[in-house]
Amino acid sequence: MRRTVFNEDHEAFRETIRAFIEAEVVPVYDEWFAAGQAPREFYYKLGELGVFGINVPEEFGGAGLDTHKFEAVLYEETSRAGVNFGGSGVHVLLALPYLKMLADDEQKKRFLPKFVSGEEMWALAMTEPGTGSDVAGMKTTAKLSEDGTHYVLNGSKTFITGGVHADRVIVCARTSAPAEDRRFGISLFAVDTKSEGYSIGRKLDKLGLRTSDTAELAFVDVKVPVEDLLGEENKGFYYLGANLPSERWGIAFGAYAQSKAAVRFAQQYVTERTVFGKPVAHFQNTKFELAACQAEVDAAEAVADRALEALDAGELTAAEAASAKLFCTEVAHRVIDKCLQLHGGYGYMNEYPIARLYADNRVNRIYGGTSEVMKSIIAKSMGL
Repeated sequence: MRRTVFNEDHEAFRETIRAFIEAEVVPVYDEWFAAGQAPREFYYKLGELGVFGINVPEEFGGAGLDTHKFEAVLYEETSRAGVNFGGSGVHVLLALPYLKMLADDEQKKRFLPKFVSGEEMWALAMTEPGTGSDVAGMKTTAKLSEDGTHYVLNGSKTFITGGVHADRVIVCARTSAPAEDRRFGISLFAVDTKSEGYSIGRKLDKLGLRTSDTAELAFVDVKVPVEDLLGEENKGFYYLGANLPSERWGIAFGAYAQSKAAVRFAQQYVTERTVFGKPVAHFQNTKFELAACQAEVDAAEAVADRALEALDAGELTAAEAASAKLFCTEVAHRVIDKCLQLHGGYGYMNEYPIARLYADNRVNRIYGGTSEVMKSIIAKSMGL
């Protein structure tokens, strides 16, 4: 089936990214893996390449486009090579939409040029210890000072991807006590990580995504200037909800891309690996397993592409995004597991991309809302 989602510009970008990965990432990726993060300097290279500015208006140094299709190409190419770009995905997929939607003119002038260049890396701090998917249950507070010049931020966050290298973090905090509507009273702040009282706790030791830095954050009487409030006070929960479909599309598309890469890795391996005097690819079980995997990947590609087109058109609903995430992440789970099995014992070794892919993929059914939460959203949209 011929795909129609990408045009010549996207394919030219794909060639550029593929060459960049081969030259700048693959040779040093094992070092990143061992260190548990990509080096900070790498993000400057992504800035120079223009990766961070695709969806940023031209007046702030970006390309001025309004599309997620270049991000989709990045997902496919990083998965194809068995690598990832550290915490940079959060910078673009999670942080940028809030800046474009909520930042006023003064804030855009301050934030976006440095965002584009990689001089300031951004992260999003929503999850807290003990709250998980219950965003409305957050305990971090931001209280306005008596003179009205700043907020005083206190609390903690966990599972913050990009949290170690971040220069600015969009922190969700309570500016009003929970009322009858628990969702009211949350606000968003662009917090400078160099602020006094701001600290990074543990760099978390994760099962997968080893090259993206994920941290615990703590705030003790951190002064946040009122000029760094994003959007209106107390409306943060609704802002978060508005951006969840794009976040969930990103996870869905990334999972599909991982499943496609897994089939490629397995096909290459079984063609070269010999057992009982024959290539593993010669056996009927191998052919049938890979054929079934390819059929699932084809279906996931169609779902991911359809969601991408809807997202670019501004029509992707919460239920559609949940459906795409649920389907693509479950497909990736099944396909990657089967492809690892076809590698035999070598599939369990981290030197093989399939092993890293297996570990990296597991979180897709958890973050951005668990599979169980996705089912609840879909069921609600069905009137159940």
